[in-house]
Amino acid sequence: MQKAHYHVLGIGNAIVDVLWQTDDDFLVRHGLAKGSMTLIEAEAAERLYADMGEAIESSGGSVANSMAGLASLGARGCYVGKVRDDQLGQIFRHDIRAIGVDFPTAPAIAGPPTARCLVLVTPDAQRTMCTYLGASTALGPEDVDEALVAAAEITYLEGYLWDPPRAKEAFLKAMRAAHAAGRRVALSLSDRFCVKRYREEFLELVDNHVDILFANEHEAMALFQVEDFAAAVAALNGRVPIAALTRSAAGSTVLSDGETTVVAAERLGQVIDTTGAGDLYAAGFLYGLTHGRQAADCGRIASLAAAEAISHLGARPRRNLKQLVAQFR
Repeated sequence: MQKAHYHVLGIGNAIVDVLWQTDDDFLVRHGLAKGSMTLIEAEAAERLYADMGEAIESSGGSVANSMAGLASLGARGCYVGKVRDDQLGQIFRHDIRAIGVDFPTAPAIAGPPTARCLVLVTPDAQRTMCTYLGASTALGPEDVDEALVAAAEITYLEGYLWDPPRAKEAFLKAMRAAHAAGRRVALSLSDRFCVKRYREEFLELVDNHVDILFANEHEAMALFQVEDFAAAVAALNGRVPIAALTRSAAGSTVLSDGETTVVAAERLGQVIDTTGAGDLYAAGFLYGLTHGRQAADCGRIASLAAAEAISHLGARPRRNLKQLVAQFR
């Protein structure tokens, strides 16, 4: 097999995050379930934004955040996601390229504006997200270059991308192209509400298309409709080659080659904002896999990257993760 040019190709919703620290009353007033990701329309996005205080805007999107983490670790990455040719789209394009990630996707010249996610962070560091997908829904199979997929060791996709119909087509095209080239496919389940919407379809993906699965404990339990984490582990064990299941302060459980390894959570000071913890965990894990590490060691690198993410407001690393990992090893 030809040597890969990229360690990871990420495909996801290209979103600009709007982060605001608030309280539970705001969530109740707007009928939002804490810790959820809710898809909203343009009018709802405008209404929520008008009721928010001063916020921080930064490029985001689940897989895009993972690509930022991979770049900070020193991996070669490429990202596919759709933005509009507007101001937020220009910000997104600049930010992802500035951190060293290739971004070849052409912007849309018509249609909805660039996607944005209103991230509401409560004092307990939980984040509740309201996402207007905007231009990201324009991503289609024509945006997936099979040669680009073949040039990456791992193609990584987010479950959130399963919502827009044409993005779903792009999703499946990328998976098939990766396997046709002898490469691996990684999938994040993204959100338990997303799992509940597409449970049967996600099970089919896990059984037939996925080599590396990322999920938190709530997503894993929702996937198998069980109330106990141990039951979810038992149901998943052997069903996919590698699975990494995160459990917040309880660390993570890694399933690989018939073995189950529990990895402790790392702490780098006070927990400020859990936004991006799963995204950076995936970045650390994929970095380890593409650099010859055993699954358990991948989990330790992943935990350290996640710890950095939750030590500050925002989903992307502020410290150099490559130096951080070297320091702790």
